[in-house]
Amino acid sequence: MIEIIHLHKSFKHIQVLNDINLLLEKNKTYAILGPNGSGKTTLMKSILGLIIPDSGKILFNGENIKNNFLYRDQIGYLPQIAKFPDNLNIRSLIKMIEDIRGKKGNWEYLSDYFQLNAHIDKSMKSLSGGMKQKVNVILSLMFNPDVIIMDEPTVGLDPVSRVKFKELIKSYKQNRTIFFCTHLLSEVEELADEIIFILDGKIFYRGTPSELLLSYQESSLEKSIAKLIESNIQN
Repeated sequence: MIEIIHLHKSFKHIQVLNDINLLLEKNKTYAILGPNGSGKTTLMKSILGLIIPDSGKILFNGENIKNNFLYRDQIGYLPQIAKFPDNLNIRSLIKMIEDIRGKKGNWEYLSDYFQLNAHIDKSMKSLSGGMKQKVNVILSLMFNPDVIIMDEPTVGLDPVSRVKFKELIKSYKQNRTIFFCTHLLSEVEELADEIIFILDGKIFYRGTPSELLLSYQESSLEKSIAKLIESNIQN
């Protein structure tokens, strides 16, 4: 579905991505992990076409995304923090996105699923952070995208909504590529088929959560990742 080949990106004199090579396949969920500043968000935004790499290329279904915006129609993007116009209510915001995309979204089901129907005509400025995040989730999923990219997707969600969100993502796995960034390792254990660990703009580990546990002979992902970081810093 998505192939990343020798990707490099620098901001001024700081190299953020250093020769990234990845193949992200259908029917798989990938968790991208790494310390703050390791290049995770830059990689996501490069796939989305929001950041232009210095060199290398990204193929979407075999076609280079450079100078091509149509592929984005197949992507649902859930940013960590979404900013919405304060004067719009939820219904108007959804209608505006449908008009921009030129098609009807499956937002009614998602609104009901996250119990937002009673708030659908409230203005965005009146909503709590958790409710805004639910709207964020609806907008990212309502067109049934082939690829779902998420940056800290459960930030702001209450425990019940977090559980419902994870169950929903599990149901979306079939015939889709899901790529997400999180600091919550419980989400990695529940959702990820593979872990991609980035440090200083390079991929230092790629494998399943169980393979990572086995590699470092630890009982938890947290301890295994701590050992992964320590070993790479020493090297």
